[in-house]
Amino acid sequence: MRLENILKEIAPTNQEIFEKAKERTSNLIMPYRAMGMLNDISEKVCAIKETLKPSVNKRAVFVMAGDHGVVEEGVSAFPQQVTCEMIKAFVNDIATITVLARQNNCSTIVADVGSKCNISEKELKGSNKFIVKKVKYRTNNFTKEPAMTREEAEKSIMTGFEIASEEIKSQKLDVIATGDMGIGNTTPSSAIGAVITGKSVEEMTGKGTGITSDLLQNKINVIKTGINLHKPNPDDAIDILSKVGGIEIGAIAGVILAGAYHKIPVIIDGLISTAGALIAYKLCPTVKEYMFAGHISEEPGHKYMLEYLGLSPLLRLNMRLGEGTGAVLAMHILDAAVKIITEVATFEEAGVSKSDI
Repeated sequence: MRLENILKEIAPTNQEIFEKAKERTSNLIMPYRAMGMLNDISEKVCAIKETLKPSVNKRAVFVMAGDHGVVEEGVSAFPQQVTCEMIKAFVNDIATITVLARQNNCSTIVADVGSKCNISEKELKGSNKFIVKKVKYRTNNFTKEPAMTREEAEKSIMTGFEIASEEIKSQKLDVIATGDMGIGNTTPSSAIGAVITGKSVEEMTGKGTGITSDLLQNKINVIKTGINLHKPNPDDAIDILSKVGGIEIGAIAGVILAGAYHKIPVIIDGLISTAGALIAYKLCPTVKEYMFAGHISEEPGHKYMLEYLGLSPLLRLNMRLGEGTGAVLAMHILDAAVKIITEVATFEEAGVSKSDI
């Protein structure tokens, strides 16, 4: 499939079902809409799944991995080889995201789409699925040249779409979540956020892995250099991604497009995942109807990204890990919302008079 064909086929969610779901939640045996955001979530899930009896039992988190040439500029507290080490930890089921995914009966798919690692699928076997589908071995240093060519940027999106689509179909997934791995990836994410939201680089940029204040100023200067050098077009998602983005960020955008294309909810994680969500949204605004914000990160720019997308975070836990952890934790909330609309009776079904409550 071609990207333009995919974008044309992403349809809005079912508004007729949405209205029926809203009518039901407004008549459950409780004070009017007493479950607040849980009512809103359940209605959105019904509209996405086109049924008043949605299932969210079969789920997976897609952890997309890629490296970044801009790490050469001293923007991270960790060396780049950590990306390879963490890929192994994900596959071997000993990382934070895999522990939380297990707790939520959620499968973990780890995809190397652009790391510097030379790890083959045959070489790395573990509890979780590992896919190698590289666009290239890390991005270029965007302070000197564009992070990718336009063709590579589009390929990163299509790679994420293809990986997610295959798993959605083979596992018959009900809901998916986005995750990431790549040392230095808060730098391109902040750059994407600044370009798309129009916020200043200072507002958008945080300490990522825990860099010092001096290194934070350097990181801000690095992002400004890249934006000023390449002048990405804020209305052209592929241009932004190719000039200051990341391969795994493009792949995350593809995962989100796959969720919308296959009509299932997509829970996005923190700063990096939301940078991918911004790219997906700029390509096809309809995808917002399929997205839930798992949480709000401690990274300062994340709130501006979510505000731009018009998404309210399901959790506020002062997290800043990434990997998909906030998105997977939020599956508890999605579960609760769906249980309420599908299992709580209406006044009529329960034979309860509204005057009794």
